Parts: sequence; structure tokens; C-alpha cells
Amino acid sequence: MSAPARPPRPRQPSRPRWGLRIASGAAALVLLAGGVGHLLVTELESGIHRVDAFGGLDDRPMDSDRGVNILVVGTDGRDKITRAQKRRYRLGGAPCHCTDTIMLVHLSADRDRASVVSLPRDSYARIPAYTTASGRVRPAHHQKLNAAYAEGGPSLTVRTVEHMTRVHIDHYLEVDFTSFMKTVDVVGGVTVCTTRPLKDPYTGLNLPAGTHALDGGQALQYVRSRHLDGAADLGRIRRQQRFLAAVIHQVTGSGTLLNPVKFGRVAATLFGSVRADRGFGAADMVALGQAMRGFTVESSEFVSVPVQLPGTPVKGLGSTLRWDRVRAARLFQALREDRPLAVHRRKRLRATPVDVPPAQVRVRVFNGTSTTGLARRTLRALRTHGFATTGAPADAASSAVRRTLIEYDPIWNRSVRTLAAALPGSRLKPVARQGSVMRVTLGSDFRSVHPVRAEDPSADKGAGKAVSGAEVACL
Repeated sequence: MSAPARPPRPRQPSRPRWGLRIASGAAALVLLAGGVGHLLVTELESGIHRVDAFGGLDDRPMDSDRGVNILVVGTDGRDKITRAQKRRYRLGGAPCHCTDTIMLVHLSADRDRASVVSLPRDSYARIPAYTTASGRVRPAHHQKLNAAYAEGGPSLTVRTVEHMTRVHIDHYLEVDFTSFMKTVDVVGGVTVCTTRPLKDPYTGLNLPAGTHALDGGQALQYVRSRHLDGAADLGRIRRQQRFLAAVIHQVTGSGTLLNPVKFGRVAATLFGSVRADRGFGAADMVALGQAMRGFTVESSEFVSVPVQLPGTPVKGLGSTLRWDRVRAARLFQALREDRPLAVHRRKRLRATPVDVPPAQVRVRVFNGTSTTGLARRTLRALRTHGFATTGAPADAASSAVRRTLIEYDPIWNRSVRTLAAALPGSRLKPVARQGSVMRVTLGSDFRSVHPVRAEDPSADKGAGKAVSGAEVACL
């Protein structure tokens, strides 16, 4: 069978382009917004490794002027990693030469919003027919999505994603393990927070609950870990989204964009360690950077493609994730039409993520001040925020309590952290055998109930709900 004739490479539009990836790409997004000058970016461009991501593509979705779409992939390349790094970060296995992370990033036409859509690597995908390097035509077949890169590199990956989403991809950006770690280190590390301990024996990740500043190697462990809970790859995607939001917050709030020396150092590391398509030019970077001044973490939004759970086992492939066709179609239609995916509430008080849902926390409130009706109003507010209130509000033994007190049975030590997050600044007092109901005595320091939200990766149910960057960043 003779190889089919390849159509000429489509002409790329001349509008501004950009690039983005979990630390490296996020840095690109905000660094370009610095607009420090054509000369610097032109010099940096020479360090970018070019790939032919669009050659020979056919049956492509229609292009439009409604924003710019970038396919961002993270590969498991580890050729430049030292022996010490391989031991420390558990990177000694043989690479599969496939995509470890796949994201479709949409930058709105008015340059004030970035929508990041994670494509699970285990997605059940139809790889289009293609011609191999030896000239043999391989017919269309089913595989996991991350296998497209192993079979045909960047161009087959782009082609597969375009066929699955019907979204026209304008640019391609690729980052491996080494470039990821270097970029995180040069921006000064990234801060993440977790409501529960994270420990993965496969990657070596070991983070207690709380806030942590991660260097490049630790950050790689964080975004690679998938053996932490029942959510597996979907849970890992959510952590990658949190990390990406944290990078945007770090770079926009650290003064990097206003410091030419710092900017040059970060940009040199970034653009000297990625692979990008040939149309990702210096002039486009500068034009786009000028248009994106003022970009912040609130300007971003994140979502994973809706999937059907549990995964579907396929002979020869293992467990696969099949997309929810109806909801996935709506998602990609929104991208094509340049519509927001999440509800952005910039002025609304940001909820604190907690481990135990407030509905599982039983509370009774007492008024330790001379303010009439304070316990009743607080009880109502706690109920509004989802807590399981019990008993009628009452006055405490003293009306001169200065600091709000939470008394709880020590066996409910995880649940009390949820209540403490809703009543910040409260003093915690363990009381043996108190039972499941926590006792709150309001003091004169009390002002209001702070919103909280449960963080449960296993409860995603493949819904693919979009969230704004402000909701997932550790601010």
C-alpha cells in the first residue's frame, strides 16, 4: 500500500503566540508580560530547541481569531539528570518516551484570561493513521493518549489531540524533567499547601499537612505523584493545577517582571531548556507580553476533561479513562468560542481548603461576650457555611471572654481543624471524653465566620468542574 500524499503545511496566522507548561510554561506566560524589550527576547530565542509539530497535518479543525491555543506536554526525558538526582527523586527507571503531562491552554482574545484544560494521559484515544519513518502506513488504532508521542512525536500528538477535541492548536511547547527542575529553582522555588499529609513511595514525596516551599526536585515529586489516594491520575492532575496556579502567583508577586537581572536569569533558563514549534518567534513574544501586563493568578482557570469513572480496562492497554462525550464536547465548544470555563468571583472572600467537610463537624455555640444575640447569629452563619450545628445558642458562664475558645474531644483532632479554619485565631482546648459535639465559646476577638471548603481528591467523580486560579492557589 502506497503512502498517502501529504498536504502542504498550513500557513500559521501572524497573530501573537505564547507558550505555557506546569512551572516552565507558567513562567513563560508571566515573564513575557514583562515586555522588557525585543533585543533580550531575540537573544533568548536562539536557545529554544525547535521541533516540527505541525508538518504534514491534515483534517485540522478550523482556525479562528478567538484566542490562541497551545498544546503543552511534559515528557519523562531524564537524559541530563545526575545520578544523585535520580537517587534522591526516584528517577532511575527507564523512560517510556511518552507524555507524562498533557495540557491544552487557551489564551483569550482580549488577553485577560488563561484556561488550562488537563487531558488525562490514560485517556482512551483514537490515534489517526500515519506514515512511519520507514514509509509504512499504520492505520488508525486505539491507544492511551500518552502513547501518541511515543509513536509519532510532537506532530502525531498534536494531530491526535486536535482530532479528539476539534480545537485548532496554534503552538506546541515541550518540557522534560530537567528543564522543569531548573526553572522552578531559578524562580526561587514554589509554595504549595496541603490539608492532609502527602506520601508517595514511588516518587519519594513526603509532605506533612501544611504549607511548604518546594525546590525543583521536590516540585517534580509533587506534580508526578499519583499513588497518594484513590484519585490516582485525576488527583495528580488537580495537584498539577494547584502547582501551576502557585507558579503564576509566585512570579507575578515576586518582582521578577520588574527586575531586568532576575528576569534575564529566569528567561534564559526557561527558553534554554524547552522544545517549541518553529513559529514561536521573538516578535510574537514581545507583542503578547505587552498585551498581558497585569495578568495575575485570578486571571487563570483550570479544569480536567470530564471522564467516566471507574476506568475501563482494555486488553493490551490496561485501565483507560473514557471521556464523557456530552460534557467534554461542551467544554471544547466553550474553548472554541472563547468563553470562560469557571465562575470568577474576585471580590468574594476566598474559602480555606480543609480536610474534613464542615457537614461532618458538629458544633454548639455559647456567647462569652456582652453582645446580645452574638451566639445566635454565629450559629446561623456556621450553618450557612455547612457545619452541623446542634442545640440552642446560650450564654457562657462569663461574659468577659477575650479570646474565642473551641473545646473538643481529642479523638476528633482532624475535624477540629476545619472548625478552627472557620473561626481563625481561636484557642483550641482538648477535653477528654467530651464526645462528638464541639463547644465554641465566643470571645470579644470574634468578628465573623470564615468560609471553608472540603478538599477531597477522591470525590471528583470525573465531573470536570472548572475552578479559577484563586481557588486552587495557596495564597
